[in-house]
Amino acid sequence: MTTTQTATFGGGCFWCVEAAFEEVPGVRDVTSGYAAGHVEDPTYEQVCTGETGHAEVVQIEYDPDEVAYSDLLKVFFTVHDPTTLNRQGPDVGSQYRSIICTHDEEQQRIAEEYIEELDAEDAYEDDVVTEVEALETFYRAEEKHQNYYEKNPGDAYCTFNADPKIEKVRQKFATQ
Repeated sequence: MTTTQTATFGGGCFWCVEAAFEEVPGVRDVTSGYAAGHVEDPTYEQVCTGETGHAEVVQIEYDPDEVAYSDLLKVFFTVHDPTTLNRQGPDVGSQYRSIICTHDEEQQRIAEEYIEELDAEDAYEDDVVTEVEALETFYRAEEKHQNYYEKNPGDAYCTFNADPKIEKVRQKFATQ
């Protein structure tokens, strides 16, 4: 029996990031939530104020025999813009910042090295501003936010913002 591992990423609205990671082979489960803030057990409404310090994140349970953490990083950096501070598309505020919440020193090392490589290769026009920090606590978002894209396929926000991310993942990673 394979033991799964966990990765936690924030790259804007968790609905869109969750939907994109659901497409990745080897990903077993994706949970939307909040991390990296100072308020205990925050609500969506509290996080949306930008005053809790939390970012909207997704926690990914994956099979490391099928997909490596480094591959998840590649997906993460494909489905969001890691060069915009506190903004992803139409969403503005620290709750939408680009962040990697690591679960151990190995993830921390891999994430930091990957960001250094991206900057050294000039992978983007601007420098990567993605934060990398150890995960202290993950708070699961309210049930209405779980599998939001799947439950609301006609939602205009998702059609405009999630569909392009999902398509990128399907084209670039689904066959790997």
